[in-house]
Amino acid sequence: MQDENTFIALTERVLRAIGHALDRAENEELDWSENDGVLTIECATSRIVVNRHVPNRELWVAARSGGFHFRAQDGDWKDSRSGESLSAALRRLLQEQGAGAIDIPDLPA
Repeated sequence: MQDENTFIALTERVLRAIGHALDRAENEELDWSENDGVLTIECATSRIVVNRHVPNRELWVAARSGGFHFRAQDGDWKDSRSGESLSAALRRLLQEQGAGAIDIPDLPA
């Protein structure tokens, strides 16, 4: 398990990469903000929240369809239940919540 500082630095890079991908989308109905490890994505009628959970060394995602926990595994962030990658999950969730097709790149762990 990573030490706390390493985990925080890694998740900062991941949250920044997600923010950059959202900026590149140039979707006027999509906005985001990040504050102290919590990335909030505002879609037209809903939101998605991505935040780090330091004690478990996970990234948690809250969306209309539920909550998801992602762990660093084999160089990627994998959902602890389904095994879906964080980037694939975000693309799917953004599409489901009306943001359209957003290109979220691979997010290395």
